[in-house]
Amino acid sequence: MSRALLGIFFIATGANHFVSPAPYLAIIPPSLPWPGVLVALTGLAEIAGGSGVVFARTRKVAALGLIALLIAVFPANIYAALYGMQLSGRPVASWILWLRLPLQPLLIWWVYNACWKARELPR
Repeated sequence: MSRALLGIFFIATGANHFVSPAPYLAIIPPSLPWPGVLVALTGLAEIAGGSGVVFARTRKVAALGLIALLIAVFPANIYAALYGMQLSGRPVASWILWLRLPLQPLLIWWVYNACWKARELPR
């Protein structure tokens, strides 16, 4: 059950990178090139990882990829918390941006537990 929810979460979040890219573009530090490409690549990685965790054959590789992705995008979340961001011309509340920071380790924990620690269901 946890793996299915994990897969759905990452597939939906990854798809949202294409449906509504503005929030993802807003947290990319200006020093990084090609923000649109970065948003698309992270969206594809989330979709691939979310799909991969559902299947036993690809589960651990997908989990490693998702954990690496969560670590890689963490600096963008720090940047947003430190410097703020706007959506639709309005600033996002600072507390929301700071709240995201402890959620990243929780997501990593969820991926790890759902893909390594959880037992396989008997067939």
